[in-house]
Amino acid sequence: MISSDLEIKLLTPENLSAILELDQACFGGLWTLEGYKRELDSPNSDLLGLFSRFSTISLLGIGCFWSILEEAHITILAVHPQYHRQGLGAALLYSLIKTACDRGLERATLEVRASNLAAISLYQKFGFKTAGRRRRYYQDNGEDALILWMSDLQHPQFQKTLDNWYALVSDRLDKSSWHLLFK
Repeated sequence: MISSDLEIKLLTPENLSAILELDQACFGGLWTLEGYKRELDSPNSDLLGLFSRFSTISLLGIGCFWSILEEAHITILAVHPQYHRQGLGAALLYSLIKTACDRGLERATLEVRASNLAAISLYQKFGFKTAGRRRRYYQDNGEDALILWMSDLQHPQFQKTLDNWYALVSDRLDKSSWHLLFK
């Protein structure tokens, strides 16, 4: 089996139509065009996209975090439904954490639906711990959100952790015939 190259890179305004298509496929229209434009224009927002030249879908996944003081607040992590369970979410999460680390941020946090066991499992594999619960956080159905945290991104040992995660992500992608070009 021949592997297909995956590339993770910062999104630009030229990617807006693909971003909106992915948002619609994953969330049914969570953010608006104006919302994504604000994210792209903000110096405190990192919006990463996952691309493959070999896919008919131009944008396979998206990840975003806001830099707030010393913290990376992950706001979006999504993979197109046609590409679930192939390791792409792990590749995006790794890239978000590495980018936050490279930016000098010390912690990462996010909210996740309490029922989203697949996402919770992924976050836990990357060292996130449950720090609390936001009652009735999600407006569409009143579901609770779990607040997850990770600290010590600037600890000297964390680079070794990142290297281990990169190896795990690469191995998982290889099993699905993908090859990650970003590190």
